[in-house]
Order: sequence, then structure tokens, then C-alpha cells
Amino acid sequence: MALRDRHLRDRRLADVLRSGTLRPLLPGLAALALLAAVPAPSQAATLTVGTSAEPSALDPHYHNLGPNTRARKHVFESLVSMDAKMRLQPELAESWRAVDETTWEFKLRKGVKFHDGTEFTAQDFIYTACRIPNVANSPSSFTVYTKGIAAIEAPDPHTLIIKTGKPYPLLPVELSTFGIISAKAAGGETVTFDKAGCKADSWPSTQAFNDGSLMIGTGPFRHKSYTKGDRQILERNPDYWGPQPAWDTVVFRPITSDGPRVAALLAGDVDMIESPPVQDIERLKSAPNVALAQAQSNRVIYLALGVQDTPPTITGTDGKNPLKDPRVRKALSLAVDRDAIVKRIMMGVAEPANQYLPAGFYGNNPEVTVATDANKAKQLLAEAGYPKGFQLTLGTPNDRYINDDKVAQAVAQMFTRIGVQTQVDATTANVFFSKRNKQEYSVFLAGWGADSGEMSSPLKALIATPVKEKGYGTTNYTSYSDPELDGMLDTALATVDDAKRETLLQAAVKRAMDADIIIPLHYEVTVWAMKKGLSYEPRADQYTLAQKVVPAK
Repeated sequence: MALRDRHLRDRRLADVLRSGTLRPLLPGLAALALLAAVPAPSQAATLTVGTSAEPSALDPHYHNLGPNTRARKHVFESLVSMDAKMRLQPELAESWRAVDETTWEFKLRKGVKFHDGTEFTAQDFIYTACRIPNVANSPSSFTVYTKGIAAIEAPDPHTLIIKTGKPYPLLPVELSTFGIISAKAAGGETVTFDKAGCKADSWPSTQAFNDGSLMIGTGPFRHKSYTKGDRQILERNPDYWGPQPAWDTVVFRPITSDGPRVAALLAGDVDMIESPPVQDIERLKSAPNVALAQAQSNRVIYLALGVQDTPPTITGTDGKNPLKDPRVRKALSLAVDRDAIVKRIMMGVAEPANQYLPAGFYGNNPEVTVATDANKAKQLLAEAGYPKGFQLTLGTPNDRYINDDKVAQAVAQMFTRIGVQTQVDATTANVFFSKRNKQEYSVFLAGWGADSGEMSSPLKALIATPVKEKGYGTTNYTSYSDPELDGMLDTALATVDDAKRETLLQAAVKRAMDADIIIPLHYEVTVWAMKKGLSYEPRADQYTLAQKVVPAK
């Protein structure tokens, strides 16, 4: 096909799909005819993926954010990994064991090479653990996962002895959350991790990863190039220690708008896309040349209510912050009709949330419930001294989560119905996270996926009092602090007995939910659409991993 003809075809498809839905413009057989025209995957070993969001940086330790973790998992590996169902798997560590309550031994895989040919050893992990708390300007730090480490020893190049200050049963789980960088490439061959702390003349900058100079990992793909806003290109690592991926080249293209992302799949410009618009899923299911993969995720979409002394986006209260009153926070939670959001906005491709992780995940408390009651909400507002409500602005990204801006608009209408006049500030993810991190919102919508697959993850990150040394509150932008809740977390995370620890976490999540600081809305159901002939096992963590995309059997 001539280049001009292809551009005309792509433009027509993009015009048809610009609204982000097939239903209004392509009814019945016309929609299926276009979907049936999707070409089957070619034999060329190149996989092109249209992603719904772009990483804020390629630095594997800069931002604890889903798109960033997805990107790093192709290049940088962990000691331990999680499979699609959030079960622990060996990765760079072949095995691990608890020597005693505060000592862990990890046996490292031998023969693993970094992309520059140097050997992976225990020193690379030591340097990585030292570098994480020294990342400049990190908007959401990985120290939440390293804070339990008191010291690290390496009796030989392939053995790690990790000591914790107190019993820390989650250590293997938390070591699955960050990637290991090359100590030699970063100049950290002599850095040590002990009670005296980690010292280095300097630490590598985030820019050194973004420009590719330090994109040296052990993963199944090597970094080739990155153009922000356009694409990242990876190449197969021929010396990879594990199974070789099916693709010589992988291209990740950020296509953050729903319509163009679907159009790219239909036009054959990409082989696979994340998060097709929920309005189109039933039609995509019946298309003969499109395959879908779908699963409930562990990502909760939530509202965060800030209790700053001076509320940045609330008016009509004489400068006071009404969210400091628990009755007002409870009123806002009662105003939200989660079932309506799932049915009307998410088209059933989500599950209403009553806490921070779905049923079946470790720490979920089956006794915790939420309710919708607009009349009770109005009563609570009046009791708190706001019978006529007030005005607020709800911050949200418009390209990070599934239908994020539409969900925010629905919430705004629900708040307005109880007298809290609400408008929405919807911006791109980069702008939103920058404003959120500066606490420029009194109320914002965001999401959290628990990499550890258990309740301590959202509790520590979202609602615990920020304490850098403990790794608590790394994503707490509400100014909320509850010392009793922090103490409950401290006890739970030092409890080795799994059953006892879960009981403690269940008590902690009930206390957190009673505070109505982090108000859960729904759990995302994640969908991938791809050309027929490809297969992908859907993941609870929502990551799109090219090494797991295979030709269908």
C-alpha cells in the first residue's frame, strides 16, 4: 500500500474512532466488518504495543508508578518476581530462606550477564538498595520497599545475607517491586549497605537512564531508543539467562486517547493495545480477527481527601477546611454510588470497591462495607455546620486510568447532589501528578495497584504517616496522620505468623476505612486487545509484558 494511501486510511479510521467508542458511529454489521479487516499478525518478529499511558521516566527507581514499572520489567529484573496471579517466583535469586526472624539468605543465579557483558553479582543488589533512597526528586519513592533492611552482607558473589531491624516476613515480596541496576556501570562497585548507611561520591541521575546511558539491566530485552511522547524501542537480549522472548524487536507507543489507540489496532499499526474503551469490548469480543484477554486487577481507583490547614481547592468555608471534620468526609463517601459508576461509566468492566484490595487478596477484611445514602450525607453536612455545602475542585488525570476523567465527572455530580458544588480539573497524567505531589488539590482521584498483592501495600503508601526512614506514606498527599494506625502497621509488619499478620492488617484496614481519607471507588478489570494469532495471560497487576506475549497455539 502506498504511503499516501495508508495515511488516508489511517486518518479515516482515526476520524471514525475519535470519540473513543464504536457504538455511536459503527452500529451492527458495519462495526464488525471493520473489525474483521484487522490483518493477522505477520511472521516478522516485531511486536508493536499501543499503551494507554507513558512512563514519567525510564529510571527504574524514580517513580513508583504502574507505567514506569511496566517499562522497567523488560530491562531491569528483581531478585524475586510475581506471576500473573501475584504468586512469588524466582528471578535473579534462585532461592531464599529465613535463617532466623531477622536474617534472610538469598542464593543468586549464576551466569547472569548485564547487557554490557558484565556479570551480575551480589554487589549490584547492594548498590541498588543504597541508591533507592538517594534518587533526587522522586515523586513516589521505592523506599517503602527497602525501609525494613538494616544491613546487607555478601559472603560470596552469589550469596546475599539481608538483615532486618525486626522480624520482617514481607521481605521477599517487597524485593519483587524494584529492578536491579549495574553497580559497575554506575560506579558503585565499592558501596556498602550497613548500619552506618550507604555512602558514594555521587548517585546516578534520572537523566542518565532517560538518555539511555545507564539502561543496562539483565532483562530479556535491551534498551535501544526512547523518544518521549512517541515510542520506546527494545531489542531481544540474545544472552538472556531465561527463556528467549518471541520478538526480536518490541516497540511501545504511548497512545493515551482511547479512539486513536483502537484505530491503531484496526489499521494494523500496532499488534496489541492496553485498555480498549469499555464501550467497545462486547463488539471486540465478536470480531473474527481480534483476540481479548481480561482479568480483574488489584488496582483500586480511589478518592483522597486532604486535611491540610488551608485547603487549596475549597471555597465557601471562610478559609476553613471542612474535610478535617470526619462527618464531612463520611458524607462525601456516602454520596458516591459505586454501583452506578461501574454500571454506567465502566460499562460493567469493573467491580465496586469497599476497601483497598478485592476479596481474596491477603488482608481484605470481609466485615468492611460501604454504603450510598444521599439523605444521610446531607444530614452529616448539616451537623458539621455546612447545611448549604461548599465548593470544591476535584483533581484527576484524564489519560492514566480507565475512564478516569469520566469517573471524576460522575463523582462531581454525586457530590453536587448533596450540596457540595464540585467542578473537575482533568489534566494529563504528568501535569496531574506534579500538582498532586505539591498538594495543590484538596480532593483528587487516583489509583493504586498493590505490587505485593497484600493490604500492607496501600496502607503503608497511601495513608500511613510519611516517615522516610520507615518507608511510610510515600504516596500520602493528604496531610493525614494517625499514630495508632501507624502502630498497627508496625506490629503487623513485624509479625511472622501469616494468620496473625492478616488479622492485624484486617483491623488496620477497618480503622483506615473508618477515617474516610482514602475512599475506594472500584477495582479495575483490565482488558487487552490484540490481533488474532497472539496470546497473553491477563495479569492482576495490569502490566503489559512483551516477553509474555506469544503466538497462540
